[in-house]
Amino acid sequence: MTAALRAARSIADLDAGTILATVDIAAPPERVFRALTTEEITRWWGSADRHQVTKFTADLRVGGRWRSEGHGKDGAPFSVEGEYVVVDPPRLLVHTWVAPWDGGNTTTVSYTLDAIDGGTRVTLRHDGFADRRDSCRDHGDGWPTILDWLAAFVAPRADRFFFVRLIAPRPTFLQDMTADERAAMIAHGAYWRGHLDAGAAIVFGPVLDPAGGWGLGVLRAADEAAVRAFEAKDPAHTQLGMRYEILPMLRAVFRD
Repeated sequence: MTAALRAARSIADLDAGTILATVDIAAPPERVFRALTTEEITRWWGSADRHQVTKFTADLRVGGRWRSEGHGKDGAPFSVEGEYVVVDPPRLLVHTWVAPWDGGNTTTVSYTLDAIDGGTRVTLRHDGFADRRDSCRDHGDGWPTILDWLAAFVAPRADRFFFVRLIAPRPTFLQDMTADERAAMIAHGAYWRGHLDAGAAIVFGPVLDPAGGWGLGVLRAADEAAVRAFEAKDPAHTQLGMRYEILPMLRAVFRD
C-alpha cells in the first residue's frame, strides 16, 4: 500500500434524491464503527471554520434514538437526530436523519463498512430527498468533508517517512553482546514490534555489514523531532546509549 489512502468523494443523483459517498480509511471496520456510534463523534465531526458537534447521545439498538448537538461557525446552535434502523457491527449501520435546517424532513443514512487491503472502505448512502434537489445537492457537497474528518481522526497518517540507522557501540557488537546488552536489545525489538502493530514502524532489523553490524528501521512520523522522541524511549538508547542516524525519505512505497 502507499502512504495514504484516497480522499472522500461523493455523487448526488438529484432526480432520485440520493447521495452516494465513499472513503478508504487505514483502520479496521471495528475501529471505524466505534467512531460512528459513540461520543467519539464529538472529537472529529466538525472544524473551526464550519461547524462542530459538541454532544452526542445514542441508544445503539434497532429502534434506539441518537442525537447530535453543536454550534455553527457563527456560534448558533444546531441539532440533528434520528432512529437506528439496522445495527450490524462492524459491517452496517442504518439510521434516520432529521435536521431542523432541512425542514425537519426524515431521510435515511446508511454506512456500509467493507474490509479492504490496508483498512476499510466506507460507503455512505443518503436517501429520501424526493424533489428537494437543493437539499440533496447541499448534503452531497457536505458528506466528503465529514468522511475526511472521520478518516483523519480514526487513522491519522503522517506524510513523511524516515530511514533510521541504529549505530552499534562497536563493530563486533552483534557477535559479542554481553548478557545485559542482549537483554536491552530484546527490549528494543519488543519496542519496535509494538510500533509495527500501531503503524508507526514499517520495518526494522539488524544488518550484517562487513564493516560492523547496525540496526535498520523505517518510521512514519510527522517530522524529525517526532523520530527523536521515538528514539528517546527506545531501550537501545535508554539502556545502552545507542543513537539513531536519521535520514528523511522522499517517499515510501510498500505492501502490508
